[in-house]
Amino acid sequence: MFLNSNIMKTNYLLKRSMDTCLLRHQIISDNIANVDTPGFKKSRVTFEAQLGRALKSEEYAKKSPQAYLTDKKHFQFFKPLDYRKVRPKVHVDYDTNYRNDKNNVDIEKEISDAVVNTLRFRILASSMKNNYRMLNSVLS
Repeated sequence: MFLNSNIMKTNYLLKRSMDTCLLRHQIISDNIANVDTPGFKKSRVTFEAQLGRALKSEEYAKKSPQAYLTDKKHFQFFKPLDYRKVRPKVHVDYDTNYRNDKNNVDIEKEISDAVVNTLRFRILASSMKNNYRMLNSVLS
């Protein structure tokens, strides 16, 4: 019961988002390190859109009509995506060229992405701290 509560769901989502920020930081660092490597292609991490789709599918499943299952071979009309199965994905951008040497890393964009990612991580860490503080007050 407690493991399926909103506090634990929030805690899980915050942890997964912080893990994604760490992965994104590694990818951005790799992009910056290879800014002068001829032919290097930058990478990007996607996660938030997939997670948003999974969370919206849960809301939609609550509103959609439920099928009456009389046999084990029957299945529901709509099965929501499990937010716990959403993982960050790394995509390599092969389509663009920023310079003549086929490298597509824009150092200014990478540095601004690093700053945004750092701020996002700090906000998530602060939210995690507040979540644990709230959990501690409930348990005390």
